[in-house]
Amino acid sequence: MSLETWLLFILVALVPAVSPGPGVMLAIHNTLRFGRNATLASATGNAVGLVVIGLSVAFGFGALMATSAAAFTVLKLIGAAYLIYIGIKVWRDKSGFNALDDALSPRKSYHALFLQAFLVSVTNPKAILVITALFPQFMAKDGIHLDQAAVLSFTYATLCWANHAGIAFAGNSVRRFLTSEKRLKMTRRLTGGLFIGFGAALAGAGR
Repeated sequence: MSLETWLLFILVALVPAVSPGPGVMLAIHNTLRFGRNATLASATGNAVGLVVIGLSVAFGFGALMATSAAAFTVLKLIGAAYLIYIGIKVWRDKSGFNALDDALSPRKSYHALFLQAFLVSVTNPKAILVITALFPQFMAKDGIHLDQAAVLSFTYATLCWANHAGIAFAGNSVRRFLTSEKRLKMTRRLTGGLFIGFGAALAGAGR
């Protein structure tokens, strides 16, 4: 892959990498609820999930998703159910986004946060279809090239990780805004509602 092709890929991939979605909402939630390091852990889980998707696309999983209605539907429903589950938990957790608490030691382990973000990433068929549509445009047409797939996968995952890291480092500024119970409740319900909305939209989405 030439340097020009790689730079063009970065330019094109920036848009989906920074676009709002379940991964971004999870990063915002973890930043406000658990702090910077927790978000970096979940950002890493999300990035690893994207690498798995990217490499899977190189070996035909994306084609299977694009052609098999059953495979698409199963993964879509799993992803939708998981997003709705997270949304309900965020909505009901009265201690969520506790910006009034000076200590932000996460109740979840970093391993649990990593795994949660990984599952959100790999069960999102829209992410699979975006990568399926994007990656082949920058790969050779004469067969599977693992090196090219690896470069594209790690590049896209890094862009998404950097976006989540930016959210993590902006967390203190956002938390200073959340200085009242009313704002905390509104933020918690807005975030939980968005997760539920993402899940509902995913469940009803077609190809």
